[in-house]
Amino acid sequence: MRRRLSGAGAVLAVLATVGATPAPASSAPRTEPVAAASLPLGPAGLAETRTTRQLQPGVTLTRIVRGADAPALGWTVEVSIPSGATSPDPDAPPSALNDSASADQLVADLRADGFEARAEKVTTARTADFAGGTLGWRVRVGQYDAQSAANTERTRLRAAGYTGAAVYRGWDGDATDQGPWRVDVLTIDPARFKGALKASYGPDLENREKTSELAAAAGANAAVNAGFFVLDPKAGAPGDPAGVGVYDGRLLSEPVSGRPSLLVRDDGTGTDITRLTWQATVSGRNASLPLDGINRVPGLIRNCGGTADDKPTSLPLHDVTCTDDDELVVFTHEFGKETPSGEGIEAVLDRRGRVLSVRSPRGGALPAGATSVQATGDEVARLSKLASVGAPLRIRTVLKDANGETVSPSTRTSVLNGGPELVRKGAAHVTVAADGMVQPGNPSFYYGWVHKRNPRTLAGTDAAGRTVLVTADGRSTAALGLSIPESAAVARALGLRDAINLDGGGSTTMVTDGQVINSPSDAAGERPVGDALLILPTRP
Repeated sequence: MRRRLSGAGAVLAVLATVGATPAPASSAPRTEPVAAASLPLGPAGLAETRTTRQLQPGVTLTRIVRGADAPALGWTVEVSIPSGATSPDPDAPPSALNDSASADQLVADLRADGFEARAEKVTTARTADFAGGTLGWRVRVGQYDAQSAANTERTRLRAAGYTGAAVYRGWDGDATDQGPWRVDVLTIDPARFKGALKASYGPDLENREKTSELAAAAGANAAVNAGFFVLDPKAGAPGDPAGVGVYDGRLLSEPVSGRPSLLVRDDGTGTDITRLTWQATVSGRNASLPLDGINRVPGLIRNCGGTADDKPTSLPLHDVTCTDDDELVVFTHEFGKETPSGEGIEAVLDRRGRVLSVRSPRGGALPAGATSVQATGDEVARLSKLASVGAPLRIRTVLKDANGETVSPSTRTSVLNGGPELVRKGAAHVTVAADGMVQPGNPSFYYGWVHKRNPRTLAGTDAAGRTVLVTADGRSTAALGLSIPESAAVARALGLRDAINLDGGGSTTMVTDGQVINSPSDAAGERPVGDALLILPTRP
């Protein structure tokens, strides 16, 4: 069965805006205390306010501040734990978490050197596909009222040969913490929305732009950062989506196999959380070859989830770059000024799909309207047999959903990568194992990425069919951030029936009326990202 993703969709009944009644466009923002349906963060009864204003017909912004008067929680120094003889991998580098015996040995060493050290057991919550329980043990030194005091102790630890970082205890995720939390919510009501909801990657895929720059370039009234992307040049082309990317109906980045993605339509109807896979081939007169990727550096698969010969795995593995020496990758003009250079060959195709040239080494500019296919390793000989100058080559790509149905995006559809899934059919449904956040032998990754509080960007839909975009500030004493389980709880409290986690941390950004309204956590300020989701103004 083929599923057509068009701009049409049924308009469902309209409910009140999350946490407040939508304000008329001419009215001033309204702040009020919340007595019911508060965010499930910290103890019940914490002070919580919500301020709502209308940005344009069908679009409201609600700011939620919870626990603004919370007492400070203090700082400590978390010390990296060397792997001891009892560790699952005694040769592993120091990590935030380790087994109990390794942690106890470090505590003993620290105390012998005059530091007030302690070992703490870290227990994490169960999710839909992860049992939770004990992640490991961490080692901490001291308790301090000020970050400066913790930094001073960290310096003293380094001088003694230890490594570690000053951390605020409110980032640990303790359910008794009283805040503060700051959450911003954009709600798009398709019954009244006359603008456009579109994804943008900027001038090209291989470079990064700030969310505010993408919003300004498109004349958007509001925007949030969107999918995961390559950050380190060693992992590919910085800015390239690390997962599926469909823009104006064009598939420009392949899925991380089976991971969730956010599908939106220009008119705000039919927003969906869907899990996609893909199949792609390049075909000549006498043969057809499977493609490995679209618009990415050959051999580097960020977040993994590629083909069976990828190393170390073909399954999703978040923030890991899998490798494959033998690849076929197709490039479109959207990638950038030049395709990636390196060993191998590249067949350059004209608009009709005929081979204009075959170049080796690969890499260079593409003529207007051209595409190319790059081959590395064993695939060089295979592509060479197909790609003689003048020969026709056909590139075919197919997206499929979790039911095996073909997904054919229209020009009014965008698809953005994300993960894990947070809410499904109104219930918490956190899929950290399926989506690659549970890494065997590396509990420290789960501890830092899932268990601890961080800035987050979330998206989903409510029972009225409205699209809801959420940012939560974090990594500061003024805003603690959210763990992944807390993100799911917040999404449910905001009325979302289905929700997904998008890129967070230093990427988390919300823009309205040309201004960044949240507090990005990077020391340098707003981070350039791979793509963003834009709310464009009402069409004339």
